[in-house]
Amino acid sequence: MFHFQTRIENVSDLKVLLHTVSGGSLTAAARALGITPAAASATLKRLETQLGTRLFERSTRAMRLTPPGQILLEYAQRAFELLAEGESQLDAERGALVGTVRVSAPSDLARTVLMPMFDGFLHLHPGVKLALNVGDRVLDVLRDEVDLAIRYGELSDSRFVARPLSLVHPVVSASPDYLSHYGKPRTPTDLVDHNCISFIRGGRTFTSWRFGQNGQWTTVRVSGDRVLNDASLAREWAVAGAGIIFMTEIEQRRDLQSGNLVRLLTEWETDPYPLHALLPSGRFVPNRVRALVDFIAGRFAELQLSKTEH
Repeated sequence: MFHFQTRIENVSDLKVLLHTVSGGSLTAAARALGITPAAASATLKRLETQLGTRLFERSTRAMRLTPPGQILLEYAQRAFELLAEGESQLDAERGALVGTVRVSAPSDLARTVLMPMFDGFLHLHPGVKLALNVGDRVLDVLRDEVDLAIRYGELSDSRFVARPLSLVHPVVSASPDYLSHYGKPRTPTDLVDHNCISFIRGGRTFTSWRFGQNGQWTTVRVSGDRVLNDASLAREWAVAGAGIIFMTEIEQRRDLQSGNLVRLLTEWETDPYPLHALLPSGRFVPNRVRALVDFIAGRFAELQLSKTEH
């Protein structure tokens, strides 16, 4: 009979290694695992003693992996991915989806569009839990341990596999109150005389708004007294009459339908903006994650069909 032996007495101790790397400190690892920093430190020391090597170079500012630590990290990641794959296969045999799906999504899209989609999916699969990280800061899907990221823009990173969800267009809008005070812009160049709310995405401030008509395109440099990185707050400010916004139509859908916002420059087109579901390339993807992506993609297809019919 084959007897398996390893110097690591408790494989779950490797989670301290993984979370220390992803969080950047033992304190972050302890927080993620629900233990005290002292317990996390003791676990790491136990691992190093069992393996007979240092896994981290410690300093007052950061913890940096040693070469042996880097090797162990890669194998530990693969080991936990294989365990997750085995669990997923067992779940598939039972015909049920179980486990947590960790999702990152833009703030306003999550509030206005994704929330009912998540509700529908969780209702269909009561064994699934959702861990949602909402914000317009672009998370590192690999470092931040996210199973699925929903993001706008073109994909340029080969580390990820992208599933197209929708092709949306930004539209210009303002509240009836703002328009009654300051008038309605008739052409894109009129925007230079208006208070435009600029949005920061991916570390870039978008103050150049591009419009096309009859094959001719023009770019307008806008300005205003508000620049922010939260799309939800930008939209709320626009509804309150603070200025003009340039955001995707899908994020403004409810306010445009209710009349809280009025679409402007309707004779002008804007560049399409793709929305993707991003999955780490080369990493095992559990069935529950694939199922959620399929579900969301189907709902976006229904939204697009509904828009076309109207």
